[in-house]
Amino acid sequence: MEQKLISWNVNGLRAALRKEAFTFLEEENPEILCIQETKLQEGQIEPILQQYPYQVWNYAVKKGYSGTAVFSKQEPVSVARGMGIPEHDQEGRLITLEFPGYFLVNVYTPNAQRELARLEYRMRWDRDFLAYLSRLDTRKPVILCGDLNVAHQEIDLANPAANRKNAGFSDEERQGFSDLLAAGFLDSFREFNSEGGHYTWWTYMFKARENNVGWRIDYFCVSRRLRPSLKEATIHSRVMGSDHCPVGIILTG
Repeated sequence: MEQKLISWNVNGLRAALRKEAFTFLEEENPEILCIQETKLQEGQIEPILQQYPYQVWNYAVKKGYSGTAVFSKQEPVSVARGMGIPEHDQEGRLITLEFPGYFLVNVYTPNAQRELARLEYRMRWDRDFLAYLSRLDTRKPVILCGDLNVAHQEIDLANPAANRKNAGFSDEERQGFSDLLAAGFLDSFREFNSEGGHYTWWTYMFKARENNVGWRIDYFCVSRRLRPSLKEATIHSRVMGSDHCPVGIILTG
């Protein structure tokens, strides 16, 4: 039995819906869809994607900002929003669904911002989030997905030399991702593909997407013990509707 999961930073759900961005679901038909950066509050859109009977939303306190959602065909055992730390739980960035065989964690990681203005907070987030994931991992395997706002290696962005001290490619943020891997998680895409040139985000400027000048900052990471079940990891770069594209995995068993 196979299970397909897809994650996508939609950069504004209402805008994505106006662009009919979810038509790709007709072909892909994932069991679970995770989205980030919904940029809305409860009640601001009509019901959507009703092929998914179980829908979980986490909204930011600030209107029109951040936000996450998970759409599932399978009923979760339990649901949690945030990580239980008030400093981190005001922006709707985290949803955890427990299923019989694993925890699914959907995250929109804070951006370190221009001139790394929010890097200190980002480092606290990374430490606390890794501790949260590690606690979950002691109970059952974890599938982490979302916009992690970091390109881990030089092959994960088109212009590494020019971005060394920029948000998303600072030494500190890259180390945070290395710490995640050292704690027993796998970058699912790198389990199948070791080449550069595969990106998930492109600026809207300079024809970046047309020229494939991008960054790989959207991920599925899984507990190492799920590796035997990991059949495929994909980047859906042809799907339009956001400055990000969806990423996915297929699990067997």
